[in-house]
Amino acid sequence: MGRIQILIPLCILLIAFDYYFYKAVLSVFKKWKPGTRKIFTVLWWSYNLLLIAGVFAGIYLNLFLTLRAIILVGFFLTCGCKLVMLPFLVVDDLRRLVIRLFRSRPVQVPSDRKHLTEDASADASVMAAPAAGEPISRSEFLVKAGLVAAAVPLTSLSWGIVSGAYDYQVQRRDLILPNLPKAFDGIKLGQISDIHSGSFYNQKAVNGGVDMLLAEKPDFIFFTGDLVNDMATEMRDYQNMFTRVKAPLGVYSTLGNHDYGDYHFGKEPSPEKARNLQDVIKTHKLMGYDLLMNENRRLKVDGEEIGILGIENWGVGRFPKYGRMDLAVKNTDDLPVKLLLSHDPSHWRAQVLPEYPQIDAMFSGHTHGMQFGVKVGDYQWSPIEYIYKEWAGLYKENHQQLYVNVGYGFLGYPGRVGILPEITIFTLKRA
Repeated sequence: MGRIQILIPLCILLIAFDYYFYKAVLSVFKKWKPGTRKIFTVLWWSYNLLLIAGVFAGIYLNLFLTLRAIILVGFFLTCGCKLVMLPFLVVDDLRRLVIRLFRSRPVQVPSDRKHLTEDASADASVMAAPAAGEPISRSEFLVKAGLVAAAVPLTSLSWGIVSGAYDYQVQRRDLILPNLPKAFDGIKLGQISDIHSGSFYNQKAVNGGVDMLLAEKPDFIFFTGDLVNDMATEMRDYQNMFTRVKAPLGVYSTLGNHDYGDYHFGKEPSPEKARNLQDVIKTHKLMGYDLLMNENRRLKVDGEEIGILGIENWGVGRFPKYGRMDLAVKNTDDLPVKLLLSHDPSHWRAQVLPEYPQIDAMFSGHTHGMQFGVKVGDYQWSPIEYIYKEWAGLYKENHQQLYVNVGYGFLGYPGRVGILPEITIFTLKRA
C-alpha cells in the first residue's frame, strides 16, 4: 500500500477527532459571546488544518529542517493532549447515552408514593446545589477535567523538547569477556547509535555531545546505525561534526533500517533509492568510519587479535532483513572474541542466539527506549518493552551478551522524557 493511501484515511480520521473535540469544548463554554465563539472556531480549524497540511509538506516537500522540526513539535504536542483528553469525553458520552436509554423507559410510580419521590428529588437538588453559584454538571466536570489532564502531557512533552532532546548521558559499563586477550584487558570501547541527523535542530548541542564522547578517550568506537531518517542530504549540516569522532583503533559502523531510504522511496528498488544509499555509504567513508556490510575486521593490539563483525540491518517482523551473518562470520573461527554490530536488537534472539554461539557480544540501537519512560538507578521502564524484550542496557544469556544503546538522536517526537540520549563507554575486562 502506498504512503498516500495510508495518509489520506489517517487525515480524515484526525479531522473527525478534531470535530469531536471542538464540539466538546463548545459544549462547556456555552456562555461565550457569538464573537468569541467565532474567533475560537477560526483559530481551532486554522491551526488543526494547517498542522495536517504541514505534516504532508514535511513528507513530500524538501522543507528546512528547522521548519519541519517545528511542525513535528506542534503535531506531537497536539496529539498528546488530545489522546489524554479523549477518555474523559468518551466516558461522558457513554454516561449520557446510558441516561438517555433509561429515560426512554417511563417508570410507573404508584400514586400513594409520588409525594415521597418528589420530596426525595427536592432534597437531592438542595444537597447538590452549592452555597453560592450554579452547580457544575457532570458533563461539564468531565470535559473540564479532560482539559486539565491534557495539560499534563503538554507540560511533560514540552519539557522533553526543551530539556531532554540533547541531554546526553554517559553510561559507563564493564564488559566481561572471559576469552579476551590480555592486550585488550582495560581497553575502552565507545558506542553511539541512531543519530537521525534529519531530526536535529540545534547544532551547538549536537556538537557538545560529540565533545562528551571524545572526552572519554575511547580506544575504538562503534556506531550502530540510522545515520539519517531517510535522505543522505540530511547530513549536510552535521557531517563535519561527526567527522570529529575519531579513536586510535578506529571507528566502526553499520547501517540501520532508516539508512536504506525504504520509508521515503518505498521498498521496491529504484535508481533514486540506490543512489541515496550509495551517498549514505559514501558519507560513512568521508567521515572516516569503517562501514561493515556483512563483513569483519581483525583488531590487533600487541600482536593479539579480536574480531569486529558488522551486518546490514536485520530485524524481526516488518523491518528489512538485509543482513548476512554467514558472510560476516567468514574466516573468524580462530579469533577468541567476536563483537557484532547489528542495528536491531531483535536480531539477537531471533538468529544470533540460536545459530551463532560464537558471537560473544552484540551491540545494537534502534529502540530509542521509545524516547519516553522512567530510568532510576537500575530500574527502567518504557512502553517499548511490550514490543522489544531487549530494549535498553545490557542483557546476558548463557555466555552471550547484548547491549542496546537508546540512541544519540531522536525520531518523530523531537524530544525525550525519562529516557535520555546515550553515549556508552565500555571497559573491556577478562573477568
